[in-house]
Order: sequence, then C-alpha cells, then structure tokens
Amino acid sequence: MTKFELSRRQALAAAGTGIMGALASRVAGPSPVLAHVPTKPQDLPNPAAYYNFMHGDVQVTMVSDGPMELGDGRKLIKDPVMEDLTARLEAAFLPADHMRLQQNIPVLKIGGKKVIIDTGTGTSKMFGDATGRLVTNMKAAGVDPTTIDAVVLSHCHPDHAGGMVDAAGKPVFPYADVYVNEEDYKFWTDEAKLSGDMKPFIEYARTNLLPYKDKLKFIKGGQEVLPGLQAIDAPGHTVGHTIFMLTGGKQPLAITADCAHHHILFVEQPKIEFGYDTDSKQAVATRLKIWDMLATDRIAFVAYHFPWPGLGHLAKAGDGYRFIQAPVNQ
Repeated sequence: MTKFELSRRQALAAAGTGIMGALASRVAGPSPVLAHVPTKPQDLPNPAAYYNFMHGDVQVTMVSDGPMELGDGRKLIKDPVMEDLTARLEAAFLPADHMRLQQNIPVLKIGGKKVIIDTGTGTSKMFGDATGRLVTNMKAAGVDPTTIDAVVLSHCHPDHAGGMVDAAGKPVFPYADVYVNEEDYKFWTDEAKLSGDMKPFIEYARTNLLPYKDKLKFIKGGQEVLPGLQAIDAPGHTVGHTIFMLTGGKQPLAITADCAHHHILFVEQPKIEFGYDTDSKQAVATRLKIWDMLATDRIAFVAYHFPWPGLGHLAKAGDGYRFIQAPVNQ
C-alpha cells in the first residue's frame, strides 16, 4: 500500500477514532457551548428563507412560507399500497410516517411590475406552527408586500390563498390586483358550502379573498396573465387549478403549483391519487400531461411543495419520473 492509499475500513476506523476522541474530550468536562445548544427542532432559529435567480430578464425571488406538517402522508393517498409507499420514502431517506412539505412562493419582477404567485397559509395553523413566514421572509429579501402590483393565484386552497390578509383582516397586498380562475374562486367562496365538510376551507377562502373583490381579474388557460406570464389550465386538484409559464427566457420556466405535492411519491408513481384533490382522477390525467411536457421538452420548473426552493427538472425513469433538484448557487 502506498502512502497515498487508505482502505475504506481504515478510513472508517480513523474517523471513528476522531469522533470518539472528540466525544471523550467533551465528556471529560462540561462544554459551555454545548450547554446552550437547543435540543428541540422548534427551539432552533429559522433563518430567513429566500433565493434569487434570473430567468431571462425576469428576476425570480423564491420566498418560503415555512414547512407544512401533514402527519402520515401515506394515509392521504387513495387506495395506497403502504408497503410500496414506505419503501420509496425510506429509499429516499425520508420518514415514512411523517410528511413535511414546503411552500415555495415565487415573487417576480416582470414587465416593470412586482408579481407574487400564491400567498401561503397566512395566520392559519391548520398545517402546523411553522407556516405563515411569507411576510417576514419577503421583507428579509427586500420586498415590501405593499409594493406588490399583482397577486396571481393557482387556486384557492388555504395554503395558497391564505396569506392575503393579516390577523386583523387587513389586506397584506393593498395595492395589488388579484388574478384567479373564476370557477375556482366561485367554488371556494360559495356561501352555500359553509354548512358542509369543507366549511373551514370555505371560511378561510372567504376571509382572504372577499376583501379583494373589487380588484379581482379572472383568468383562463392560454391567457397571458401579464406580459411574459402565461396561464395553463391544470384542473383536478381543484376545479380551476391553474399553472403558469414564464416565457421570456431562452427556455420557458414552469410554475406547477399543486400538480404534485411530493417529490418522490407523485413523481416516481405519478398515477397515485391524493385525498386533497377535488377530482383525483382528473388530477392524475393533468399530472401525466404536465410531467410528460416537462420531461420531453426539458423544461425547468418550480414546484410549490417540493424541497426548498422547489426548482429543478424531471427525467423519465421507467413508468415514472425522477426529480432532479437544481443546485442552489450562493
């Protein structure tokens, strides 16, 4: 063996010796640093989460609204094959019984306007205590919510249209026009649904959207919402679920909203159905169409719930796909 060679066993042994030595030195006496390290995840500081990149002449600032906790996400899959879901999650080094999703919100400087696509959960804690960070993170990124010219909504679920008003019910984006699919808006603000199972969703949509009723602009698929930003119909998750395409760069950039909620399950097995879909079979058909387009045309995309900041590509892999996350450049 040359002096430049080291076996894997020796490397591990050496590493183990180093670790044990370090632990021994710490056990020998109390460490004033370790004594003050928080031991629970909720005690750890949450640094501001934003990420800037350019797409053509459009500045994109990804802003986090914080992670959502869905508990055992396998139970939200219709007719699940639990063993398969468990195996796929564990193969990706993820806990099988605890699903955490991100909320990746694009803020665009496009055509002389500041545009935000979706608004997070706002003051609601229905998806855990770590949500509702949008305004704080926007300000950390140098974006004042009062300077937003347009709010563009993919749909009216609480985690997408929930950040429109503050705790006092005042508009967070007071000078913005609001672009949303008309069918989706009417469905989720329908007063007649307040007595049904969807009551919490309807109430929260009404709380957040009705204060903007005089600023609503209804959109449809195929329409250019704003110069360089095109709407694409993607129904199924909700009746008027809409995704968007930035068209100004050399290649388009898709903003896929809730075409899929998980970067492993709905990518590797795109035909599985999700419990939060209004029409889960239509949602699957939409997902298959969008996934094929992204993979075939090699279109980069931003996914709302994928690992932060949600930017990457899809590659075909057997009967499914593989999510390839884009490097985050510091």
